[in-house]
Amino acid sequence: MVDGWKGWGCMVDQINSNFAYRKTSRIVDTSAESQPVWFIHEDIHDADEPMLSPLFRASFDQWVNEAAGLASFEAGEFLLYNREAEEIASAGLQQRETYRNAREKLSTLVRSVIIGGDPCVKEEEGFFIAAVPVCRRNDGSVFCVFAYMSSIEKQPELMQTQLCSMHFRSCFYRNFEQLYVKDLLLQQQRAEMDAKRKDALFQASKRLFDQIDVASVLSELLLSLEQLYPDSEVHLYLSQDHLNGDPRVKPLVFKNAEHDLVAKAFLNGKSVTEHDRDGTLRLAVPMTGKQAAYGVLCMSIGPGLWDEADLPAFLLLADTSGSAFENAKLYEQSNLLINELRLINELTKRLNQSLKLKEIFQFATSELLTIFDADYCCVLQLNKEKNQFIVMSSNFPSIKNEQFSPDYGFCGMVYRTREPLIISDYWHTRVVTSMLMDNTSSRSLIAAPIMVDGEVVGVILVTHKTPNFFSYENYKLLQVMSTHIGLAVTNASLHAEVRRMVITDNLTGLHARHYLNEQIQSRQRKDPFGSLILVDIDLFKRVNDTYGHQVGDRILIQVSDIIRGAIRNGDIAARWGGEELAIYLPGIRAEQAYRIAERIRQHVEQETDPVVTVSCGVSEWTFEDDKISVESLFYRADMALYDAKNNGRNCIFVGQS
Repeated sequence: MVDGWKGWGCMVDQINSNFAYRKTSRIVDTSAESQPVWFIHEDIHDADEPMLSPLFRASFDQWVNEAAGLASFEAGEFLLYNREAEEIASAGLQQRETYRNAREKLSTLVRSVIIGGDPCVKEEEGFFIAAVPVCRRNDGSVFCVFAYMSSIEKQPELMQTQLCSMHFRSCFYRNFEQLYVKDLLLQQQRAEMDAKRKDALFQASKRLFDQIDVASVLSELLLSLEQLYPDSEVHLYLSQDHLNGDPRVKPLVFKNAEHDLVAKAFLNGKSVTEHDRDGTLRLAVPMTGKQAAYGVLCMSIGPGLWDEADLPAFLLLADTSGSAFENAKLYEQSNLLINELRLINELTKRLNQSLKLKEIFQFATSELLTIFDADYCCVLQLNKEKNQFIVMSSNFPSIKNEQFSPDYGFCGMVYRTREPLIISDYWHTRVVTSMLMDNTSSRSLIAAPIMVDGEVVGVILVTHKTPNFFSYENYKLLQVMSTHIGLAVTNASLHAEVRRMVITDNLTGLHARHYLNEQIQSRQRKDPFGSLILVDIDLFKRVNDTYGHQVGDRILIQVSDIIRGAIRNGDIAARWGGEELAIYLPGIRAEQAYRIAERIRQHVEQETDPVVTVSCGVSEWTFEDDKISVESLFYRADMALYDAKNNGRNCIFVGQS
């Protein structure tokens, strides 16, 4: 039998020569004659190897169907191996246990065929095994091995196995060409779809850039998305600046940035995808311009409806909408800036018309309510002596004159950070407790510090009952306006300080004599009566001579403090000259003025160190007097003081009308 195979060897050489199975020759496939010219040079490549298994199996199954009448199927088993000598498919008499040893021998034979490129046959241990290389039609390299094994009694001719391999090769290339054509058609279809999509994108981009306001850009964007992706659900997440009432446009809120698809896309500036449990794809793409990211386009697509080839188009649309949105925003901002400059100029001009802090705060409250179309406004001033914020002006009456710690609420946040603040929805993001927000049912807030010489001297709070009401532009405008309000506060404070210095005695802190005269004249024009107390420190020269002028100054300060503590807020105490002090008591008669003077005299004697005493002269005026004047009032008080000094000092005399 082996000698017989030597004859088969000669026949094999002849077959190899005729059918060009060697690597240096080409297989002439008669089926190729019926193929179009452009198919002749198409073939598989090494890079295709990982994807050939399905094609091998399909071609082998097709060959089995077409060659089903061969007796060899009943006598043995046909097998197909890839270039890794791995079995891909088999057909025929499959006796696994019987052919186990033969399979192992066949695997070895297949490897030698892959390496050598020539068909091989063997007869061993009662089995016949044959392996024939299947080669590419372009370069003749082996891309799979067609094999057959059977018992020796039923061995076929090698020629039959080789013809079967050629038949399989024909089936393979037929399937390959069909797959190739399908791929070309698919590419053509995709090219046509891409062309249509590009045209649709071009038209959408043109329509977007034709819009000059933000609301129109948003409406056009949503319409384009509906047309381009009709089977998807689209949402647009924007900052609170541009909500237009469409339910698909939502505010961009950062709750859990690590797990929030939209927040991730916005913060990272890249598209993000995720699949829900039901297979729905969620795609989030940032909508960016040249200057910043303005929001996120988020699309939900049902299972099987998304093609990855659509992603570039969607990204392009997001970029286009971002640029169009930015252009419209810049146009709006230019108009807004012109309006803001006008408002700032008006506000500054009106603020500079007043040098009284109370008027400035009231005017600021009124103007801010109008400018921001707000529901409530509150202006607080920091009292450094009390270390408390005091409500100086508000259109919410119940909060006026309330005092708050610098650590409380939003005024405390602004005070600590020295930065403006914007709250989109107080009810959902209650970072602090706020009496103003709670009592007015407000939800939106913008706040800014009032700065003077780099220090926070006050806080402005502007609120609205609607959530997400204030825009980022409102936030920036309030910051600018608070600066101008701060300048007005500075001017008013400087004016008040200069006036205080003019009407105040530097040593005692009491008013100056001319201010006292002016106030008495003013009160005499509208009050029915009033009293004057002149206070003179007894033997003050002796104090200066004994203890020195510094101690004398300290005594003057002590007596002045006692006087301030003994009179009302509306009473006026002044340094009349030297060691003499004067107190005007509007709406007080001489009898009550005497009691006040006595209280002062007693406290001076008890509380000064070194101990001094005072003498007092009291006078009064009424509307019934023949001659009402500051001079006559002082004259009578001075005469009474003279009497007190001449009667032993440390006493009080009342002048006669």
